[in-house]
Amino acid sequence: MEDVLPWTEKYRPKTLPDVIGQAHIVSSLRAFVKNRNLPNLLFSGSPGIGKTTATLALAHDLYGENFSSSLLELNASDERGIDVVRGKIKDFARTVALEAVPFKIIFLDEADALTSDAQHALRRTMEKYLSITRFILSCNYSSKIIEPLQSRCSVFRFLSLSEGEIKQMIERIAKTEGLQVDEEALKTLIYISEGDMRKAINALQGASFSSKKITSELIYRIASRAKPAEVDAMIQLALSGKFLEARKNLDELLIKYGMSGEDILLQIYRAVPSLEISEEKKVHLIDKIGEYNFRMVEGANERIQLEALLAQMGILK
Repeated sequence: MEDVLPWTEKYRPKTLPDVIGQAHIVSSLRAFVKNRNLPNLLFSGSPGIGKTTATLALAHDLYGENFSSSLLELNASDERGIDVVRGKIKDFARTVALEAVPFKIIFLDEADALTSDAQHALRRTMEKYLSITRFILSCNYSSKIIEPLQSRCSVFRFLSLSEGEIKQMIERIAKTEGLQVDEEALKTLIYISEGDMRKAINALQGASFSSKKITSELIYRIASRAKPAEVDAMIQLALSGKFLEARKNLDELLIKYGMSGEDILLQIYRAVPSLEISEEKKVHLIDKIGEYNFRMVEGANERIQLEALLAQMGILK
């Protein structure tokens, strides 16, 4: 197994036709490449669904192997102040492209982390150097991008990857790396990924260090996730009024998998729709989960809040 590159880099498609998923966006990007022209772009969507991959593939198709000299990639969460816009970004934006394509690309990843002042400064830079520089902004929440910036970009909203698309990528990696991924392990990777290809690939890579034969048990251990059946069993005990038994199951999850309180809460949340209780009780339970999640985010003790939630389930039943 090659250790030169992380898997997320090694299996990142180098051209647009090979990008997995997001067909509605890839078709537009192909047209931009064909015409050797593109507007400023705003990519919006959840993490791990292809925004950075699509940008790098676009740059590869436009500039070839020398794409790095025509692409400035910045992570706005690290460099998010107005000084970066006035310095590094502006300096790169005003230099003339040396490739056959008459413009360069500045890619701002996690642009929603830019301060308001930086976003307003960026607005003028985008206008002034449009003839020789294009901007691609990537964000998780487009609502955090100021309206003047959004109006200067073509907005593309990336969708979470489907189970089939994640399965396709995992099978491709397994074949190339000589891994044996059984059907249950594949379902587990899809479950823990939640549409995020990066999560699936990282979990598979972590498991591959232990064994070439990838099992469901190994994936759960590497990803620090509990089996859905174990979470369901804890919920059923709580709903049946067996608080002490449910509390014992909670202790096992915390110790066996080393999960954080918020991780367990999210798995409980995902299990609620399949519970055999009335819709009214499901609504009440989701409301309580939201309340206890807020308490934990604000710094409350995780174990106490999780046990309080189990107690609420017993009262609900």
